[in-house]
Amino acid sequence: MRHDDLSRRFAGLTTAHLADGCLRVGVEVRCAPFAVRALVPGWRLAGRVLPARHSGSVDVFLEAFERAEPGDVLVVDNAGRTDESCVGDLVTIEARVAGLSGILVWGLTRDTVDIREIGLPVFSMGTLPTGPIHFSAQVPDALDIATVGEWTVTTGDIVFADEDGALFVPAPEVEAVMRAAETIRDTERAQARRIAAGDSLRSQVHFGEYLVARAENPALTFRDHLKAVGGAIEV
Repeated sequence: MRHDDLSRRFAGLTTAHLADGCLRVGVEVRCAPFAVRALVPGWRLAGRVLPARHSGSVDVFLEAFERAEPGDVLVVDNAGRTDESCVGDLVTIEARVAGLSGILVWGLTRDTVDIREIGLPVFSMGTLPTGPIHFSAQVPDALDIATVGEWTVTTGDIVFADEDGALFVPAPEVEAVMRAAETIRDTERAQARRIAAGDSLRSQVHFGEYLVARAENPALTFRDHLKAVGGAIEV
C-alpha cells in the first residue's frame, strides 16, 4: 500500500480499531509496551518500519536515512534503556529532511522543546536529559531488525501509533486488517448513535437473550453470541 493511501485511511481509524481488526482476521496483535507514548499529545504516525539498533552513536540513524523511503518510520531499538536518551533534536530534524513520517523509540529521548517545534511525530518511553552513555560496536544486522518490547520488527512491518499507543502489522496483512478495522469502526459508531438515541447497547446486542442461552449452554461465549447478532464489541 502506498504511504499516501496508508496515511489517508489511518486518519479515519485508531490503533484500537486496528488491534480489533487484527483479532477479526487472525493476525497476531503486536502492541508496543504501554510506556511508548507520543511526546506531544495528539501526534499520530503510520509508515513502514525503518529499523535501527542503537549502540551509542548517531551514525546508525544517518545510515538508516540513506536507505529510507518516503513515509518510513524510524524504529529505534535501544533495548528499553532508562539510563540514557538516544534520540534528540538533530536526529529528528534530519529524519524530517529525509522524508520520514515519524520516529518510535524503544528507549528515551531528549530535546523535547526542540522536537515539539520541529513537529515530526516522535514516540518514546519518556525523556531524560543525558545522551548516550554506553558505546559498543555496531552489530551486523543493526539496520535489518529492531526489537520493541517483546516484538522484533523489520522493513516488512508497518507501524501505527496514536493516543492509545503503537502496534505493528505485517505489510502483507495491512489491507485485510484495515478493511476489518473500518467495518468495526462503522458498526461501533452506528451502535453509539443508537445508544445516544435511547436504544441501549444491551438491547442492541440482545443481551437478555444471551443470558438465557448461556444458562442453557454454559459454554456459550459472549463473542459467539455477538457473531450471531452482528455486534462489533471486541471482548
